[in-house]
Amino acid sequence: MAALGWLTPRRRSATARSVLAGEAAAEAARKSSLEIDATKTAAAGEAAAPVFPVAGDDRAAAFFDLDNTVMQGAAIFHFGRGLYKRKFFQRRELARFAWQQAWFRLAGVEDPEHMQDARESALSIVKGHRVSELMTIGEEIYDEYMAERIWPGTRALAQAHLDAGQKVWLVTAAPVETATIIARRLGLTGALGTVAESVDGVYTGKLVGEPLHGPAKAEAVRALAIAEGLDLSRCAAYSDSHNDIPMLSLVGHPYAINPDTKLRKHARAREWRLRDYRTGRKAAKVGIPAAAGVGALAGGTAAAVALHRRRR
Repeated sequence: MAALGWLTPRRRSATARSVLAGEAAAEAARKSSLEIDATKTAAAGEAAAPVFPVAGDDRAAAFFDLDNTVMQGAAIFHFGRGLYKRKFFQRRELARFAWQQAWFRLAGVEDPEHMQDARESALSIVKGHRVSELMTIGEEIYDEYMAERIWPGTRALAQAHLDAGQKVWLVTAAPVETATIIARRLGLTGALGTVAESVDGVYTGKLVGEPLHGPAKAEAVRALAIAEGLDLSRCAAYSDSHNDIPMLSLVGHPYAINPDTKLRKHARAREWRLRDYRTGRKAAKVGIPAAAGVGALAGGTAAAVALHRRRR
């Protein structure tokens, strides 16, 4: 860890937690990659071939944010819907998931308070359950809610790296178990995600470090690059969110995918590559949240948020 003496105690603590979260995610990702099937799925949909990657460069890799970059919406919310269907929690908690998902889809960015609330809810829900149980359920939830929400254009970009012989990692604040399932289903190398503490294969309801978000993502990518012998100047990173600027700034080939306003401005100022797969029709579809059992509530929430945004 770099010297932190110049920071205030509070800032040192926050930085230390980011480093811990990053290192834990990197360790979990390297383990998970050994379990992922090497069979690569064919890319689907729109596929404008990127100038990068360079075939045969084994010191290069690609790092993809998940929510709103690879997949429409947030993985943790889709996971919550699946757990509700299996009676892991009550209707009022699903209503909160619907509200958070409505905001995420309409705003197109991560709201820290909503994400923290969702994280705490998820931790309390899985506490006492076996990791193996949640992994099995996660496979089912992917088929039910996530598979159809993968952005074809981003999927094609990931496939280009795989075809060039490079490793491709998801980097997300979602639980590492969920991220690993998605990575495996897409034929990717592995996933860096938030690591929930478990003892003897049972979740304790606590995190290791902090959520893999913002600076923690950059720490995870840096730690994985060291472990894998990668040259970050030859690597690529892809994200929709300005929160991931630390990760994007680490690599030699940063891409802004479906970028939020702040990231688009930042990317243009630095001449980063941009890709936007949100057509007008798709954008309208994404703006309509769908949560089982609370359609009316979620629809009303979406309308209220949209009205609020128009009045600003």
